[in-house]
Amino acid sequence: MNRENSERPAPSWLRLTPSGFRAWWTGRHEPRPPAGDTDTGARPSSSTGRRTGQPGPDPLAPAGGTPSELWRMRATVRDEPGSLAALCTRLAGLGVDIVSLQTHPLADGVVDEFLLRAPAGLTAAGLTAAVEGAGGRDVWTERGDAHDLVDAPTRAVALATRTALDPAELPLALRQLLGRCAIRQVPARPDGGYGEGPAGTAELDEASGTVMRLRTPEGGVITVDRPHLPFTPAEFARARALVELDGRLGPRLPRSEDLLTVPGAGHFTVRRAGPRDLEAAKALHARCSAETLRRRYHGPVGDADRYLRHLLSPNFGRTLVVETGRGHVVGLGHLLWDGDETEVALLVEDAWQRRGIGGELLYRLVRMAAEAGCGAVYAVTQASNTAMLAAMRGLELPLEYQVEEGTLVITARVEPLPTTLPQCGAVPGQGHVDGS
Repeated sequence: MNRENSERPAPSWLRLTPSGFRAWWTGRHEPRPPAGDTDTGARPSSSTGRRTGQPGPDPLAPAGGTPSELWRMRATVRDEPGSLAALCTRLAGLGVDIVSLQTHPLADGVVDEFLLRAPAGLTAAGLTAAVEGAGGRDVWTERGDAHDLVDAPTRAVALATRTALDPAELPLALRQLLGRCAIRQVPARPDGGYGEGPAGTAELDEASGTVMRLRTPEGGVITVDRPHLPFTPAEFARARALVELDGRLGPRLPRSEDLLTVPGAGHFTVRRAGPRDLEAAKALHARCSAETLRRRYHGPVGDADRYLRHLLSPNFGRTLVVETGRGHVVGLGHLLWDGDETEVALLVEDAWQRRGIGGELLYRLVRMAAEAGCGAVYAVTQASNTAMLAAMRGLELPLEYQVEEGTLVITARVEPLPTTLPQCGAVPGQGHVDGS
């Protein structure tokens, strides 16, 4: 049997824990690939905004009337003639079809990674026993789904395209590339040093094989940890290449803007924000009251400006701004990657509060999270912040409430996301403007 190149986009968790922020973990949902560039998360102009069309054939439908299930499996085998044939013969005896196979050469053998279609009822223990009986070792199995049927070249090009179009996609692309893992990104220190690990290097922890460190374009470090399954040299090389692609392309953002009408105040622009908006965001802070900043950042008001450079970095998430025709930013909305329960945070200038701007920003952020495959979003606030509570309730999504050390955490499940949500005062414009 020929060894073919393929790989599995396993479901995964993504965790970003930047200094100065807290993350609360609850139940997880299986991620799905995003539908495409999310732009500014604008509301559809009508109920026809949802995708329509006839469903395609079900790739998991029973073949020949026999129910089947997809499995991902990885095993180390001897790199010698006949070893793979023996393993395949054992699987065939169980009625298992090998849908795809990828090989990872190692110094002391070969790691074979399979996508299998097995008879329903065959357990992970049964698969493991068959592989070990054929001479395999270090067997790992996990349930698969229809997303694993995408061929490796197509998936690699899609991930590179996502990263090229939007640097905020880099952590999500790494998650799709490497499967279920924890990703932590540490920015460069103000003195020019690095948050952790050797400066300027990318490395795979040879002792455990489960941790890799990658240098980010701005000089920080991305640490990827997958305790349940060691990384192969090929996986490390792919991840490093994806990060290097991001660095070579440099700072960039999707070129899109939307119009927003605030009753009695005229038209505003909603667009993606980045590091170039740092000074405008600081000016917004200066116009906000101490109480507004305290509700947003949950700490000393004097520290608020320190977070902005991190928040505006597209590698940690996505930021939307609402600005006037004169370029004054009156609202900021942040989507911060924290696995499938991504954090949302809002800041609206005092003079523009209670006009629906926060609700519109929240809707757009939640839609962007849903399109990126996140199963839930959470907001960290206080019970006295009635505006944020009202905005979360206005989503009309299932909500969960938790109190953590005196702080209220509201989690919204975003699947399925309604096509239209109740208007909170601001009215999305019908125009869409392309520009920088």
